[in-house]
Amino acid sequence: MTDAIVHRGPDAEGFFEAPGLCLGSRRLSIIDLDHGTQPVANETQSVHAVFNGELFDYPERRRQLQQRGHRFRSHGDTDLLPHLWEDHQEGMFSTLRGQFAAAIYDDEARRVLLARDRFGICPLFWTVQRTPKGTFVLFASEIKALLSSGMVTARPDIKGIDHTFTFLALPGPVTCFEGISILKPGHFLSIDLGAKGAAASINEKAYWEIDFPDRGREEPCGEPAIKRYEELFHQSVERRLRADVPVVSYLSGGIDSSYVLATATKLRGKAPPAFTLQINASGLDETPKAKEVTDVLGAAPTIIPIDTNDILEAYPQLIRAAECPVSDTSCSALLLLAREVHQQGYKVALTGEGADETLAGYPWFKINRLMAPADALGFKVSNTYRRVVNSIFQVPNNSVAYDRRVYDMLGGSNAWLDLYGMVSAGKNRVYGPRLEPLLNQYIAYEDLGLDMDKAKNWHPLNRSLYLGQRTYLPGLLLSNAGDRVAMNSSVETRYPFLDEDLTDYVQGLDPSWKLRRFQDKYLLRKAAERSLPKNIAWRPKALFRTPWDVLDQYDSGGYLAPLLSREALDETGYFDTKMIHAHLSRLPAMKGIKRTLLEQVLSAVVMTQLWHHIYIGDLGAPVERFKARSLSPEFQMM
Repeated sequence: MTDAIVHRGPDAEGFFEAPGLCLGSRRLSIIDLDHGTQPVANETQSVHAVFNGELFDYPERRRQLQQRGHRFRSHGDTDLLPHLWEDHQEGMFSTLRGQFAAAIYDDEARRVLLARDRFGICPLFWTVQRTPKGTFVLFASEIKALLSSGMVTARPDIKGIDHTFTFLALPGPVTCFEGISILKPGHFLSIDLGAKGAAASINEKAYWEIDFPDRGREEPCGEPAIKRYEELFHQSVERRLRADVPVVSYLSGGIDSSYVLATATKLRGKAPPAFTLQINASGLDETPKAKEVTDVLGAAPTIIPIDTNDILEAYPQLIRAAECPVSDTSCSALLLLAREVHQQGYKVALTGEGADETLAGYPWFKINRLMAPADALGFKVSNTYRRVVNSIFQVPNNSVAYDRRVYDMLGGSNAWLDLYGMVSAGKNRVYGPRLEPLLNQYIAYEDLGLDMDKAKNWHPLNRSLYLGQRTYLPGLLLSNAGDRVAMNSSVETRYPFLDEDLTDYVQGLDPSWKLRRFQDKYLLRKAAERSLPKNIAWRPKALFRTPWDVLDQYDSGGYLAPLLSREALDETGYFDTKMIHAHLSRLPAMKGIKRTLLEQVLSAVVMTQLWHHIYIGDLGAPVERFKARSLSPEFQMM
């Protein structure tokens, strides 16, 4: 299992065995390079731990534990875990500051604890498998490790596939593999192994949940809020610069990554190396904006030139890394970015994700604000808006009853519904025999574990932020555009905007300092004025998505074309073959947003077919050449 995820930790491996238990780890050495081998244990060897990620306040926590009499064998952050367990038991998880997936074994209590960080930066998958030799709980940072155990058969979960069409992401706990779950952010599993011969028990608990104040109880803002935000952000970046290896920064030229780089420069007295993608496509070249930032800060830029063909060619590797269908082309570009960071000898990169989800940075928040007054009167304008727009662009709508159920389940109008409700309606255009029974029946939102009873008391903007932080953030930005594509090249990405102290502060603020009328990320921009020129601090957000022509691939016999053949579509049964080919025949006459919306859903079809081919079953001789592109040697051996 550890061999299957060598890319996550090429520097070392370690194992611990006890009756009924085995722990394994792969290590990417970043802290205490010479002495940080895992698993680690307490002084009496009664508590053991394996860990993926970083605890950014480890120097302070280490000193506190030493003052309480604990002794350490290394200077790494993983060493904290057994001692924190001794002092706090389950209460330790709410005190952790960082990004992590961790396993702790208490020999005396016969318990195993599996835990994941608050926002879901580090993945942790698990499954229960019943075999002739007994029942096993398996866990790993990636699904391919579970598959390599020999106990887990790769079978599709159609609910997981529906999640990728509903949310454009896979937020969990559902995955695209039957019987495999991903631990929800802010949760832990408690596995009681019991006495010898007794059945084990498994319980999932939340140690932290996304929260906002009740409406009207938010903290008022002003100049002190800007100063406090700046202080907390500086603390966050300082913590994430802690490493025994060099730390670099991703730079798009937008306000988020620019403020990260500016803050790191101020703290270090010298700018970290900056990495920027240069995409050879109209409107997608980020280098002029990034150069303006590096010139101001005196940073040494590294420009990675790629084109849309490079992005398309990398898709098999992206799907292998992500272990689910991914139609967002930015993820493929970020995979190439991380590859270059690794090839230049770096292991750690700062990135700007998280600001949009905490400070309302997306255009759909503004659209939702336009409709909010009527929605507040109970007219459900946002539902009507989506249905009218879909009709204009000839997208079949969900049933009225289905839309009402989702609307009511989420406590009313929600900015993310204005996105998901429109784009995911494309399911009606393509679902076939295996997925069609889910249409207007299965509600993916029910799987998320949302606490809407609590959320109904929040400001409507905070309800929208809640949904994005629970879906898009862990299900796409921190996974397919974050951990999965970065760790595929043995690079750890760190997220200053998701620091616990910073986000706790931001969640409690007056919503008008997140979205000020129609100005997104208002508080961040006011703080950034102190470190960057105003034209950079107030630079509008640019959504990053590289277009690729599905029809061109199909008509020209591109390497993805066989996935849309009648044979391949009939083999998986996910999609309606006649409808897919009818859409392809209509595409040449379509332009503008109509074509874009159809290509979006057809791209998702292609990527689902590609995922199935790589992980579930061979789709025949026409696509044999995928294997050389998508499977590493160790994966082909499984």
